[in-house]
This record gives sequence, C-alpha cells and structure tokens, in this order.
Amino acid sequence: MFRSIGNAVVRHPVWTIVAWLIAAVAIVATAPSLPSNSDESSFLPRSYESIKAAELQEKAFPSAFTPSAIALYKRTDGGKLTAADQKDVARITSELGKKKIDQVQKVVPGQPSSDGRYALTLVQMDSKNAGQPKQADAAKVLRDDVKQLAKGTNLDVKLGGSAAQALDQQDSSKRGEALIGIGTFLIILVTLLIIFRAPILAFLPLITIGLVSAIANGLIAYATKLFDLQANSSISSILIVVLFGVGTDYFLFLMFRYRERLRLGDEPKQAMINAVDRVGEAIASAAGAVIIAFLALVLSTLGFLKQMGPALAIAVTVTLIAGLTLIPAVVSLIGPKVFWPSKSWQREPENARFAALGRGVRNRPALTAGLSGLILVALSLGTFGYNATFDLASGSMPKTKESMVVQDEMQKAYSAGAAAPTDVYLSSTDGKPIDTTVFDGYVKKLGAVDGVANSRLAQKNKDGTTVDFTVTLKYEASTDKALETVGRVREVAHSDAPDGTEAVVGGMSSIFKDIDTAVNHDYRTVFPVAAALIMLILGLLLRSVVAPLYLMASVGLGFGATLGATVWIFQEGQGHSGLMFMLPVIMYLFVVAIGTDYNILMIARLREEAREGREPREAAGMALRHAGPTVAAAGFILAATFATMMLAGNALLTEMGFAVSFGIAVAAFVMAMFFTPSITALIGHAAWWPGHADRAKETPAAPAPVSGDDRDTGDGRDTAVQDPAAGRRN
Repeated sequence: MFRSIGNAVVRHPVWTIVAWLIAAVAIVATAPSLPSNSDESSFLPRSYESIKAAELQEKAFPSAFTPSAIALYKRTDGGKLTAADQKDVARITSELGKKKIDQVQKVVPGQPSSDGRYALTLVQMDSKNAGQPKQADAAKVLRDDVKQLAKGTNLDVKLGGSAAQALDQQDSSKRGEALIGIGTFLIILVTLLIIFRAPILAFLPLITIGLVSAIANGLIAYATKLFDLQANSSISSILIVVLFGVGTDYFLFLMFRYRERLRLGDEPKQAMINAVDRVGEAIASAAGAVIIAFLALVLSTLGFLKQMGPALAIAVTVTLIAGLTLIPAVVSLIGPKVFWPSKSWQREPENARFAALGRGVRNRPALTAGLSGLILVALSLGTFGYNATFDLASGSMPKTKESMVVQDEMQKAYSAGAAAPTDVYLSSTDGKPIDTTVFDGYVKKLGAVDGVANSRLAQKNKDGTTVDFTVTLKYEASTDKALETVGRVREVAHSDAPDGTEAVVGGMSSIFKDIDTAVNHDYRTVFPVAAALIMLILGLLLRSVVAPLYLMASVGLGFGATLGATVWIFQEGQGHSGLMFMLPVIMYLFVVAIGTDYNILMIARLREEAREGREPREAAGMALRHAGPTVAAAGFILAATFATMMLAGNALLTEMGFAVSFGIAVAAFVMAMFFTPSITALIGHAAWWPGHADRAKETPAAPAPVSGDDRDTGDGRDTAVQDPAAGRRN
C-alpha cells in the first residue's frame, strides 16, 4: 500500500500539491470560528451534583444574585477607608449600574472587610452566557470604566471575578501562543539547519506544516460546531506544538530514509518511493497510536477533554496524510537539490557514536536494560507524592494578572472562601412549602461542619418549596481542604435534610469536587482503553503478542518516570501545592502515544535488520546504529518544541510543557535507544511470537559480517554490506 502511495505522489507531485492548496483555501475560507468556554461547570455532565445544584438555582431563583465580576477597592496608601472613600465607592457603584453595559444585569455594593481596608462592588451578568467571550468583553469595559470613575480619588480599584478571569486568561493565552509559536519555529529551524546544513530542508517542514495547520484548525472548528463540543483557550497552544512537533517528526523519519536510499545509489524519484515504502508503515503506525490515544479522550466525562481528544486526533490525521503525500511530492519535485548547499548527503559519515551505542546494546543487553530500567523506576518513585489542584483559571495565567491579584487580596481581606461561597439548596419532595421551623437547626448543623466559617439562610423561592443556605468555607475554593470540607458539607446536607426534603450542594468547591471525581473516573477508563488500543496497533504492526506487552510496559515506566520527575520539580522543588488536575491525563496520552512513535520506529528497524539474516542481538545493535540518529533528532526537536510551552508564563502550560518534553526525552533517549532494543535482544526470537516477523524471507547471498572496528554509517547502512545488490534492495 505504501509503495502505491509513494508511486502516485512521486509521479504526480504537482497535482498532489495543487490538491492540498485547493483543500486549504476551501476549508479555511468556509470554516466557522472556534468557540471557547472558560466556565469550568460547563465541562461536567448534568448527572453531577454541582450541575444539578446550578440547574436548580436557575429554576428556583432565576433572579438570584451571583456576581460574575467583583471590583475590589482599597486606599492608595493602604490605610482604612474613610467616610469620603466610602462615598466614592457608593458613587462608582451607582454610576456603573447606570451605564447599561452589555451582559451586565445588576450592580450592587458588597460587604466591607472586617478590618475596614477593603470595599466591594458586585456585578451580576447573564448566567446563560457564563464563560463565553462576550462576558470577557463586558469585563474589559467594566475594568476600563471603574478605573476611569476612580480617577481623582484616593482609591485603588481592581476588577476580579470569573468574567475578569476569562478576560485575563484570554489575554494570557494570546501572549502564550505567540511565544510558543515563535519558540517552536526557531527550535525547528535551527535544529534542522544543524542536522542537514540545508536551508531548503530547514524551512520546508515549517512551510508545509503551516499549510497543514490551517487545514487542521478549519476541520477542528467544523467538528467542534458539528458535535457541539466545548473548547478551552489552552487547546490552541497545545495544537501549535502537536502540529509542528509531530509533523517535524514524520518529516525527519521520511528524510533520513530518503537520504539513506540516495546514498545506496537509488535514482532520486525511486529513492523517495522506496523511502515511503520502507518508513510509511512505521509512520502510519506511530500516527495511528497517537490518534487512537487522543480519541480515547471522548470517553472522558470532562467536556474540554472530550473536545481536545478529537481536535488533536484530527490534527495528527492531517499531519499523517501530509507526511505520506505532500512532503514526498514536494521533495521529489525538488530532488537532491533539497540538500543544497551541503554535499554530505552523497557520502556516509564517519561518525562512530551510534555504532558504538549499537555495539554496547549488542554486547551487553542485560546491563543496558538493567541500567535504563533502574533510571525509570527511580524516577517513578516521585509519583507517590502527586497531589492535584483544580483552579483552572489561576493555573492558566500568571499570578500577576489583575483578576488573580484580586483573588489573592480577597482571600486575605475576607474569609478565604468568601469569594466563592458554597450553596446548599433544600427542596421539598412533595411540592409543599418546607416547614420554616427546621431552618435554624439545619443552619447550625451546616455551620458546625469542620472547615466551615459560617452558614446562613440566604433566600427562599416564592412558593417556599426551595431554600438556599449559603455556607462560607474557611479555605479558598480550589484547595484540598476546601474539597474535603465540601465533601463533609454534602454528607451533613444529605443526611440531616428534614423529612420530605432533599438537598444538593453547589458552588465552585462543589464543582471542583465533582471534577476530581470525573478525573478519577477518566483514569480508570481512558488509560486502559488507550493502552489496549495502542497495544492492538503494535500487535498488528509487529505481528506479535509478546513485543507489544513489553513495549507498553516500558512506556508505562516512562509515564511513571515523567510524572515522578514533575512532582519532584514542581511540588518538592518549587513548593507548588499540587499539579494541575488534568496533567496526568494529558501527560499519559502525549508520553504514551507520541513516545510510542520512537519505540515503533526502533522496533520496526530492528525487525528489518533481523529479516536480512541477523541474529537478535546483532539486529538490535544495527537498529540502534541506523535508526538512532533519526530518533535522536526527532526526539530532541519534539521535546524542545513542547518545552516552549513553558514560555507561556502560567502554571498549567509550564507544568505541561516540562512534563511532556521530559517524557518525550525519556521515550527517545532512554526507552527507544536502550531499553526497548536491549529487552528485544534479550528475549530473542520469542519477542515475535506467535509470528516470525523477524525471520529472513530469503537467505542472503552473503552474510553481513561485523568487523572489529564496525565502521559507522551514521543514519545509513553498514559499509560492510553495501554491495550493489544490497544497495538496490527495495
């Protein structure tokens, strides 16, 4: 199949390129805009208690006041607010309400802090549009207006709350995307210039992947609209890295093999056909593993992961098709001039590094497997200290952003949970009004829960069938202690609900509690499904039952090592209270799926060497010699491109950038280079059971001897076997 694809695109390169350009223009011109939602409650299914509470609030208290934005006032000199200051706060609050800003429904004064240093203005927005870009736009107008109204006073005012957080998150995301895009571009360009010393080859993947990116983004927007999926601003940053990182990987897989075929004497167009034929199955299998792993995210209970999975799967699918059609067509059209001005492609390098590594694996596979496995196990010990945090808003932007400053100052000035109180909704089960005599006792029981600062009856609906009790926690809404406390509040609210009533608990802490439950569900569902499907792909590629088992075991060790290292650096080293809750899911998919690429490339080359008559240990050594340079270059570029996410300046992308780049480095330079080939060498022919995928199809005319000096060919063939017949093998 891959030879047929290679033949078609190499013989019709112009038509292939034109087809891609037409597709790009058509898709980009007609694709809808990609929506974005920063409301974390929208990521949960309706079956969760926090969502049931939100729906009950909408029904029972449609005009209930829930602030979407909070203006926090303090004196510029840090002193207590004077009577004049309080008059200014009242005036600003009144004038904001008169401005009739889009989305703003009500503007009211809030409670002053107990120390008299802070005052609040609370702004309610249309709850139907919570988390939507239009509320971020409203927050921008509010922020500008409130600062303008405070001019000439002694007040310093800042705008916080969920709408302001959405605005700051949006701005942070744009800055992060720009930095990530520039960093990714420069890393790929410089690395390819160093590897090939050919400007055309350095710019070619950036140009072609740029075209692929436009098509992929358009298709993702179509899919998001068609299936009514949720989107989050962080996805755009991840897409940049996935498209350029994975695309460059497949480009390198192909170009290293193309250069090898040219060195073996193939005519240029035939060299590309043979390259696609030889490496196409490995690229397709590697991409298939990534696509399957990403699609496993549709089993997630979290909306933004459900959207992220198909989005990334679409991106990798388009990249795969480009790697097998667009890039071969462009390169075959240019021919060997693609390597200009370097002439190194015409001869085998004399560098002996990968030959030496190959000899080490061949001669001492047990030692190599033991040392590399020990490194992975040691790093994995850090996973026992893993702790999750759930505040996606603060995790996706720097702490210096205005809304984050407001959040921190409110925690100090008021009860830590005051900015996001918990609501207990008590409803009648028979439709009759609830007996008011039970309220005081219920309030006391809620207030007595360990971790609760205070509780009070907030409001009743007009029929008296639903009552809202506000419970203020002692802790900030996203902390572990807040989640533990809201769990206890739920127990008391349910067990002590008066006869004929039932209770549901809402609020941000309740949402975070449900997200925690949902993520744990995803660990039990997404992980094993993705692993099983990747193993199936490996089994089909290798025609083996044994090899996929130890390949996935090695990838599992790589995941553990990556999570452990991330825990040690961010939790132990930098003092973070925990890692973002979604990190293990994202890391698992990227490290397991993309990291498997390098195992696939190495094991496919090992099988190829074995089919030419080499014994298992010799095949492992030769596979490392030939595929090692490709894995090293691709692994470095992909790890470095993911590391650019650390430039975004927020906890989520910093942690994700480090974890994924570290995991890919482990996958490329520990697993694929040493652990996988050495284990395969130790297991021998049994690694390919029940098939015989490693057995030679025909006896070679002359065995391939390995001399003592074993001259290196870098990424090419052993010079000892470069007879004309070997050079013409397809």
